[in-house]
Amino acid sequence: MRITLNTSIKLCISALALVTLAACTENDAQTGSVVGTIPAETTQAHTEVTEAGQAMDKVFVHLFEWRWPDVAAECENFLGPNGYAAVQISPPQEHRKGPQWWTRYQPVSYKIESRGGTRAEFADMVQRCKTAGVDIYADALTNHMADVATDVGSAGSEYSEYTYPVPYGSDDFHHCGRNGNDSIANYQDLWEVQTCNLGKLPDLDTSNPAVQKKIAAYLNDLLSLGVAGFRLDAAKHISHDDIGEFLSLLDSDAFIFQEVIDRGDEPINAMEYLDNGSVTEFKYPIAMIEAFAGGRLDVLPDLETRAGFLPADKAIVFIDNHDLQRGHAGDEVLNFKQAELYNLANVFMLGWPYGYPKVMSSYRFEDRDQGPPESRPVEGNACTSGWVCEHRRPSMTAMVKFRKVTEGTPVSNWQAFGEKVISFSRNDKGHIVINISDETVEGTFVTSMTPGEYCNVVAADAKQNKCTGSTVVVGKDGILQVSVAPKSAVAIHHNSFK
Repeated sequence: MRITLNTSIKLCISALALVTLAACTENDAQTGSVVGTIPAETTQAHTEVTEAGQAMDKVFVHLFEWRWPDVAAECENFLGPNGYAAVQISPPQEHRKGPQWWTRYQPVSYKIESRGGTRAEFADMVQRCKTAGVDIYADALTNHMADVATDVGSAGSEYSEYTYPVPYGSDDFHHCGRNGNDSIANYQDLWEVQTCNLGKLPDLDTSNPAVQKKIAAYLNDLLSLGVAGFRLDAAKHISHDDIGEFLSLLDSDAFIFQEVIDRGDEPINAMEYLDNGSVTEFKYPIAMIEAFAGGRLDVLPDLETRAGFLPADKAIVFIDNHDLQRGHAGDEVLNFKQAELYNLANVFMLGWPYGYPKVMSSYRFEDRDQGPPESRPVEGNACTSGWVCEHRRPSMTAMVKFRKVTEGTPVSNWQAFGEKVISFSRNDKGHIVINISDETVEGTFVTSMTPGEYCNVVAADAKQNKCTGSTVVVGKDGILQVSVAPKSAVAIHHNSFK
């Protein structure tokens, strides 16, 4: 079945600057409706311009659990040539032994020796990526240490409870004295969230100047190897003032983004961390689940003005991350397992001028504790079995370029046809139509593009600046007339003009 947008509705959209939507609806009622048309009363059309704020034109990727030689090769062979600005890598320090992915998040020491590789391999990766024009952001664990009472870490270091070869001793940790094992029990208690243990992970006393100096020394070691920035893991469990103190000890500037899980239902406020750098906007993936998995694209245009959302130039946005895709925030997830909707959500994120987008690159899992495959992620320029490589999908790389060429332009010509079809411009630099319905949609969409023929850059055959059949035409009046297949998108930009 095909859904055809009613002709009278199309005319009203293009003339909305002169007439009201109510008048258009009345006109449509007079002319009758076409079978399969989205009813006029469920159609929203907006031609006002939404200010873009200080939107960033860059995109970075999280190569989750990739080893250092593989990251280096990917920077040279794919990320640099396709315009990715940076890579978030897994934590590089010595960690607890074990096959599970989360052992990387239990630090034993600050030696650069991990499942990712050796210190020499790490240094080589950073320099090779830098040469390819790609920065490295290290995932930095500054809140806690490993929770096993006595063991040997990935670099051979011995450790026991509250004794680690940094060196750290008992006086370097918080001892909150609650709940029998010092663990957080009440997430509505700010003091408890930032003083007690996260699970059984010993909580570093980050207010202690000696601890701050040791954390800073580790970060400075990574900076000396060429690292450009840090993701501060579990930042909500550290006072924002404490973070500011150890960041003030860094030897050089670094891009900082802090993992602050603030969904509006706890005493932790992500806004309080903005003085330290950028912050992960966890309300964003929830909004994407609501819109794409929930079938409500019409709710998207108010993202920048939603209560509590971070300012655009400080927000790190993402569809999923290594925690969310494993259901750590609830049962509703949107990840590579919902391939079509997930791809379309990323098309929207990369096409909408809000925040600094992070693209996830995963491996396949059934058990949410499951560690990475033993195989290399890429062989012969193709993703290998067990790895997903979302960042290599043609639609993803096409939208990385779309974001670059539309940088600095606000949203205009917003149109929502019911709940499952949307269309918007980035002024005269680009235009996107997204259809998450199960039906083909045929219709006309208002653009600000120069008339002519364009390549639909998110189509599977639009690769390496070549277009082999997926073209669309913008008419002399700026109207794009196109057929959009079920669960697919059309994206054009001024550099895809044929």
